[in-house]
Amino acid sequence: MAQEIEIEFKNLLTKNEFEKLTQAYQLDNEDFVLQENHYFDTKSFALKHKGAALRIRKKNGRYVLTLKEPAAVGLLETHQALTEVPEFEKFIVPAGPVQDQLVQLEVDCEAIRYFGSLATNRAEKESEKGLIVLDHSRYLNKEDFELEFEAADWDEGKLAFEKLLQQFSIPQRETKNKIFRFYEQKRKSL
Repeated sequence: MAQEIEIEFKNLLTKNEFEKLTQAYQLDNEDFVLQENHYFDTKSFALKHKGAALRIRKKNGRYVLTLKEPAAVGLLETHQALTEVPEFEKFIVPAGPVQDQLVQLEVDCEAIRYFGSLATNRAEKESEKGLIVLDHSRYLNKEDFELEFEAADWDEGKLAFEKLLQQFSIPQRETKNKIFRFYEQKRKSL
């Protein structure tokens, strides 16, 4: 089963802060890769209520189904490559590790529905303490900019992330995951 613990720190950015970081890390348009996230849940938001999220990510022509759920530290991600191009509106969770985890969470796989998509242009830069990720996302007539920092260790990652924000005079902002920002925007548009 393809599983991993994800430890990441997030901070929303203004467009100016995003451009400042892009310049500081010498990133140009070719460094940004487009990825599409397609989000799923039940009508009653069973996954959201459990702090979990289900998505299909299209990146470099490949589709990967990922379930994220809370772990003792960070998030437990369960990945499953999809061999066929999914029909999002008619998507049925295929047999495999993601379906197995959904069953453990007591989520009815047949009740899973498509909610929509979010497109992100992403650039990544390795640092001594972790991976620096810059995201420019567009969804439901909204766009936002975000800094993510992925680390192997929670304590070291948090210190390195805070130092990075201080270095560029970026205030720390409470930042929800993309899927939760997507759902908030979707609720506003109903």
